[in-house]
Amino acid sequence: MTVTLADVAARAQVSPATVSRVLNGNYPVAASTRERVLRAVDELDYVLNGPASALAAATSDLVGILVNDIADPFFGIMASAIQSEIGGPGGRAGGERLAVVCNTGGSPERELTYLTLLQRQRAAAVVLTGGAMENAPHAAAVAAKLRKLAEAGTRVVLCGRPPAPDTGAIALTFDNRGGGRELTEHLIGLGHRRLGYIAGPEERTTTRHRLEGHRAALEAHGIEEDAGWTVHGRYDRQSGYEATLELLRRDPSLTAVVAANDSVALGACAALRDSGLRIPEDVSVAGFDDLPFSIDAVPSLTTVRLPLSEAGARAGRIAMGREEPPPGGIATIRGELMVRGSSGGPRP
Repeated sequence: MTVTLADVAARAQVSPATVSRVLNGNYPVAASTRERVLRAVDELDYVLNGPASALAAATSDLVGILVNDIADPFFGIMASAIQSEIGGPGGRAGGERLAVVCNTGGSPERELTYLTLLQRQRAAAVVLTGGAMENAPHAAAVAAKLRKLAEAGTRVVLCGRPPAPDTGAIALTFDNRGGGRELTEHLIGLGHRRLGYIAGPEERTTTRHRLEGHRAALEAHGIEEDAGWTVHGRYDRQSGYEATLELLRRDPSLTAVVAANDSVALGACAALRDSGLRIPEDVSVAGFDDLPFSIDAVPSLTTVRLPLSEAGARAGRIAMGREEPPPGGIATIRGELMVRGSSGGPRP
């Protein structure tokens, strides 16, 4: 029996118009109402057909790319590389495929909404970029969406995101733990023993993995971490600036600051300069990702280079079926330590 929009409305106890608004995303809807509608969509396995041209096939020529923040170069570089591999001829009619970049803004609810819309449109492929949320109910909801997409014939690829077991998704995951450990090992090797750490949002897998690598390096060298040496914040420059001032307030004797990413590291550098401290003579600074501006910073930024463009291009080829998935459906992509001018030995 075909499930209709009216069936979803009845299950969610809302009007059909409200269901339509949630699925189209073209009108403000209360978060609780949106959640109820999406739950009903999942429970009833409701999928509205996409464009008429897609009705005769399992998929359309649409490809969805989910990013956390398109203004962040980390995501922009990957999205551009993915699109470069899927934008050429090869659609069902021999024409261009339509790549749609879905900016979630870090919202778990919006991520689920986009996956529902892409399922509804019978997307040919979906690529999810960046870290996942550390939330069991949300992870289960995403896994259910990915399974439904894969079962419907949509290729699902995770780029820079942890594997999602039993979903049919291919994962190209970054070795954030290994990179975090290598970065801190470098600073310890220079003689640093009092290292502040600016972590990202606590609910992101990337944050946890990079912090675990940092702490593993401290433990391996017998350095007991002070609870005040770690501050969590956003993945942006302003957060890095504010967090560095807080670290200096907690412990002015810190000789190095390790940042969650390069944008945070730039904020840390600005805060140190405004506090009358030199980099690296007084305090060393290290970032992560090796975004394009990192080498042009003054001093140039020590960081871990992630091959964002290469990983994105590979994800795009796999999504289009032009490259075989890695064995077991999972590939771990290592970073490369880039030692530059922002790191040096600790002050006497």
